Amino acid sequence: MRLIPTGHALSIFLAITFTLCIAWGLVAPPSLHMHGAWEQLLPGFEFISVSSFFLGLIESYVYGWYIALVFVPLYRLFNRQKA
Repeated sequence: MRLIPTGHALSIFLAITFTLCIAWGLVAPPSLHMHGAWEQLLPGFEFISVSSFFLGLIESYVYGWYIALVFVPLYRLFNRQKA
């Protein structure tokens, strides 16, 4: 498993998921919104303003890289072939 492709894949996945959740929040009834969860997970995010959306998008992307930076070395450690 390679770090850079995994980092980009996870980051883009989280950014797309964030964008879809925000879009859902704009069209769904308030009882079905997820903005409360996003506000707790993403520091500074408030539903909904343009600047807050882009902040959440950037934070989602950064979280993807954080996961990759932790996960890939752990995967490599536990997936080592014994000589």
